[in-house]
Amino acid sequence: MPEGHSVHRIARQFGANFVGTAPEVTSPQGRFALGAEQLTGREMTDARAVGKQMFLEFAGDRWLRVHLGIYGAWDFAGDVKVDPSIQIHGVTPGHSKLGQTGENAGPGGARPGQARGSLPLDRDAEDSVTSIGAPRRARVRMAETDRETEVSGAFPPDPVGQVRVRLLNEAVCADLRGPTACEVLTPAEVDAVIQKLGPDPANANTPAERERFVERAHKKRTPIGLVLMDQSVVAGIGNVYRAEMLFRAGLDPHTPANTLDRTVLEALWDDWAELLEIGITVGQMITIDGLEGEDYRRALVERDERHWVYKLEGTPCKRCGADIQLEEFGARKLYWCPGCQT
Repeated sequence: MPEGHSVHRIARQFGANFVGTAPEVTSPQGRFALGAEQLTGREMTDARAVGKQMFLEFAGDRWLRVHLGIYGAWDFAGDVKVDPSIQIHGVTPGHSKLGQTGENAGPGGARPGQARGSLPLDRDAEDSVTSIGAPRRARVRMAETDRETEVSGAFPPDPVGQVRVRLLNEAVCADLRGPTACEVLTPAEVDAVIQKLGPDPANANTPAERERFVERAHKKRTPIGLVLMDQSVVAGIGNVYRAEMLFRAGLDPHTPANTLDRTVLEALWDDWAELLEIGITVGQMITIDGLEGEDYRRALVERDERHWVYKLEGTPCKRCGADIQLEEFGARKLYWCPGCQT
């Protein structure tokens, strides 16, 4: 499932390519035909993310809410502008002409958030400007050939697969496939959805929002490993960040949240804010600090080189040597180190 950093990156791409334009909105699949009729031809005035949910505002008090869920993804094609605040691996910042089979990329360098120059794509295609969201075979193929390609054939490209909604302006089209939620809302309905979500430091990393997280988490008797995945407590954290944050904090995932000192919860918020900003900027969930030079480049390509415990079950911990554990925890897989997290 795409985590919060991916959704913020998508929102910024919509800000760069669609806000200020009045796209044609269609539903090639047909399942969103009525919603598309309400949005088509209206100017897009805002694009924002809250946790794992994205909201596109259109003139006339209409909002498109999208939750990618497990399988959802956005595919961008055309003369795609790269938002200057994010790095797209393999493509020069600014513009990139991309098609359905185009590759992508951006600046990179020595450390997260300070990258410069061209960097390789992750071999699992965790980062992509042409297909942002859940990994797909097409994205993996793109990652295997790290180059920018011209649009092949006419623009816009024909819809491929079950495209729930297509947004199209003169330069760019964006296709949505496989979302959990895709609906048109009023401002009041958007507010109601947002009120149910916990704070998101990418939108407001303030003492007040940190305190809101601490208050909500400290009331929970459930294990902190479950609380961090509760989107009503804190928005955007998924399975990867959950495992890595708990390792970085040296916390046993099974510890009831209400038994933790408030300073521990405050430190978790601060770490989430830092990791989220790195993820948004770099496009990959790098959770090991201090990577430089070849170590950093290798981490961009190899998932195991940028994480401490996630999907490393049965291997020795990079810190203490104990075997990383895997267990079913709240219907999700939990990765943790019994040596460091006790």
